[in-house]
Order: sequence, then structure tokens, then C-alpha cells
Amino acid sequence: MSNVETDPVEQRCADVGDPESGIQVLTSREVPLGGPRAMAVRRTLPQRARSLIGAWCFADHYGPDDASVSGGMNVAPHPHTGLQTVSWLFTGEIEHRDSIGSHAMVRPGELNLMTAGHGIAHSEVSTPATQTLHGAQLWVALPEAARDTAPAFEHFRPDPIEVAGATIRVFLGSLAGSTSPVDTFTKLLGAEILLAPGASLSLDIDPEFEVGVLVDQGETKMAGTRLGWAELGYQGVGNEVLELRNDGDVEARLLVLGGEPFGEQVIMWWNFMGRTHEDVVQYREQWQAEIESRGVDQGRFGSVEGYDGSPLPAPVLPNSRLRPRGR
Repeated sequence: MSNVETDPVEQRCADVGDPESGIQVLTSREVPLGGPRAMAVRRTLPQRARSLIGAWCFADHYGPDDASVSGGMNVAPHPHTGLQTVSWLFTGEIEHRDSIGSHAMVRPGELNLMTAGHGIAHSEVSTPATQTLHGAQLWVALPEAARDTAPAFEHFRPDPIEVAGATIRVFLGSLAGSTSPVDTFTKLLGAEILLAPGASLSLDIDPEFEVGVLVDQGETKMAGTRLGWAELGYQGVGNEVLELRNDGDVEARLLVLGGEPFGEQVIMWWNFMGRTHEDVVQYREQWQAEIESRGVDQGRFGSVEGYDGSPLPAPVLPNSRLRPRGR
């Protein structure tokens, strides 16, 4: 998925080294995603209060969205570098195409993971049959040793795990005795949890992980701290248990995101992730050169076949150097 903001701000993504076990509650901000009438998404990462949870560096939560009103999702071919995109749907269907020839449908309960690495371009379009679009788009920062790796695409459908009062689908890492076969470049956790009204969960987690819980539906308590709709709760390293409880009247749907603290600093601007201002300038120049050559220049990003329309041009860079933002 693209960050389609016309005036994107560079982000400093770095480990904050917070050892406390208390819960930090992060609220979201609305950002227009695109489509004829601009479907809105709620962004909880990155923000000034926290830019990373493990290597998770970007979290957009959208819907339930009436596609007949918003126009659904129609994100033209756009580039990525130095990261992985993780697509997870609750309702609807999205068609994915990329410049390494992948053509796949994103459906509820199925992981679609795209590794940008050295560079890739892709498009995302909700299908005509989609009446309601609802899901999350997540990015993972690649460590320095892997940020120039070859682009790739993986698909995985996790089997649901039933525990007392809850259904868990683990799409990355391990939780509740379930392990995803999808390899990652850093130690990560990604799972969806459906928690029945009145149910409590006590899940063993790696004490070296920091963990975030994003509330998609209903409300929950994370270690006794209330999380409302579209809020993300953060729990620092040093905890061996993740405590969740649903005191509401409806089923809660949660996304659990975790991992070892990411010990590197990166600059994220638009859809590019690099280490320096010069990295981002180079990526932007290369993308612009490729789209302006109308597919003749098949350099870093390549072209997306099968999309009816033109690629997204990169926004104009700010006049000043891209520098790390304060938290």
C-alpha cells in the first residue's frame, strides 16, 4: 500500500529503549488513502510518541468502508525500498500486482507479504465484488544487512487456533502454540485475535519482545489498561505475559504486533525507507526517471503489468534536508 500523502514528513524510526512494563496508549490520526472520494485510514504508526514496535514501522487501519460511497481502494503502481508490506483484511478483496510478476488476491484471514528490499513497485485495487473494505496495512523495516535484498512476495493462510473465549490466527512468528512458516529478517510477532465478551487471555510472549495491540473492533483491556476502538496499546520489553480482557458486550478484534527492539535508525519518507537524505533523494530520482521513460527504463523498481492507469509520481521533496524527527 502506498502512503499517498501529498506532503509526507520524514520519520525517525529508532528504538526508544523503553524497559518499562506499563501500557502506553497511542491514538490514531486520519489520512486520506485514495480512490475517487478519498477513503480515510487511521494511522497509529509512526507518530511522535512512538515510531516503532519491534521492526513494525507503519500501521494503517481502515474501514469498515462502503466502497460504493468512497470508491474503494485504487492505488496506482508506486515504489517501495528497504521494507516489507504486510496486508491483512477483515472484509473485502484487493487485487495485488507487482513488478516481479506477482498477481494475487488479498482476502480476509490471509497474509500477503511483499519484500521491497532493493526496490519494487506494486498496485492495489479493491475488486468490483467488494462492497465493504476493512483491514490493516502494515510495514516492517528491514535491517541494514537485508535492506538491499532481492524483492519477493509470499502468501500464507494461517489455521485458526481456538482457546477459551478466543480465536487466534498467527501470521508471523509464534503465539499460543502456533508458528507461522513465513521467514522474517528480524524476530517478529503478528497475529489476529477475536476475543469474546467477558473473555480473558493470558498469553506467553518472549520477554525480549515489545508488543503492540491494535483494537479494530470493540474494546479491550491490556494489562488492565483500557483500549478503545482504533487505539494501539504498547507494552515494553521484560514482560513474559500478554494479558487481554474483553469487558464489552461485543466481540473484540485485535491485531498483536511485536518483536525485538529495532536497534537501527532509518529515515522513512513517502514510500521509501533509507538511512540518509541522499538515499531518499536517489530513490525518488530513480522512480521518477523510470515512470517518465514510460517503461523503457527498467531500473531499480520495474513496471507493473495489468494495471489500467499511470504510476503514482513521487511528491516534491522538502526544501530542507530530510532529518530525523523528534519524538
